[in-house]
Amino acid sequence: MSRKTRSAATRRKFLRGAAVATAATVAAPTIVSAQGPISMRWQSTWPSKDIFHEYALDYAKKVNDMTGGDLKIEVLPAGAVVPAFGLLEAVSKGTLDGGHGVLVYHYGKQTALALWGSGPGYAMDANMLLAWHKYGGGKELLVKLYDSIGAQVVSFLYGPMPTQPLGWFKKPMAKLDDFKGLKFRTVGISIDVFQALGAAVNALPGGEIVAAMDRGLLDAAEFNNATSDRVLGFADVSKVCMLQSFHQNAEQFEIMFNKAKYDALPDKIKSIIAHATDAASADMSWKAIDRYSKDYEELQAKDKVKFYKTPDAVLKRQLEVYDEVVKKKAAENALFKEILESQIAFARRTTQWEQDTVVNRRMAYEHYFGPNGVAKKT
Repeated sequence: MSRKTRSAATRRKFLRGAAVATAATVAAPTIVSAQGPISMRWQSTWPSKDIFHEYALDYAKKVNDMTGGDLKIEVLPAGAVVPAFGLLEAVSKGTLDGGHGVLVYHYGKQTALALWGSGPGYAMDANMLLAWHKYGGGKELLVKLYDSIGAQVVSFLYGPMPTQPLGWFKKPMAKLDDFKGLKFRTVGISIDVFQALGAAVNALPGGEIVAAMDRGLLDAAEFNNATSDRVLGFADVSKVCMLQSFHQNAEQFEIMFNKAKYDALPDKIKSIIAHATDAASADMSWKAIDRYSKDYEELQAKDKVKFYKTPDAVLKRQLEVYDEVVKKKAAENALFKEILESQIAFARRTTQWEQDTVVNRRMAYEHYFGPNGVAKKT
């Protein structure tokens, strides 16, 4: 074969290959388009007016936008399909494709689930607890925990929450004895802690608390933050809020998918879901700082709420009681013990680093905004 003939044959072979490649490139979008977008119906565990439901909508929008509409998540508010405390079972069974909530709401399924947020976090804040979850073994332990109860879900944790108030009361809580006989709302391990303090505890979803206080079924209650508490109407039934507590010092949100539905997703969409979770975590943290601080001011200025610091004696007793409660549960539940030990090991190292490294900002606050602060409003 001459050089000219070989050259012509090579060109024909290249052109045939290019034609096949072009056809494949053109055909691929047609196949995707024919399949249409993947739709998911979710439910949050929050009333539609709560900022927590807004966070759920924010997350869904990030995923919907980042996938270019290939995945479309619709988020319904609590009670639209199942009660708030029924989310895990509904997602596991496929009644819902996914949901937005908190692990502590599944406390009745496995008490160890409350360790992601219900307690003092061994001096870690919520962001540090998330660091333990992502890099310290928590993520793997949660998979093991869900497997142990047969939950067919895939879970992503995000959104570190600031320390939650002790709660809303008829009068300031001045001493430990004030808890005796108090009809109080809380969830998770905090149920055991407040019962040990003498309270009569009732676990209710966020959307049911204010109505229960209004009817006298509760004397006091805790939920989460200034914005949620304000829009849910806590200031209509109480004018006293106690700030600072160890009962839920380090909590975060949970994004949950039905496992079969998630496993069937293309790898590209799975990757987007993971990265969208991290993006939403940061965005939620920043939005919380802005909104919670505004509503903290509004509760005082417009709603005439008085805020008080929880007495140190109560805080100290919370820690002591928590230690007693988890020691008992760890003796009864091997997984509970394993998770507890993992958290403590991570906290021992990271809180030492934090305490030695991070300056206490109280001095700076007093310098700028204290009684003689250089930036104080006149």
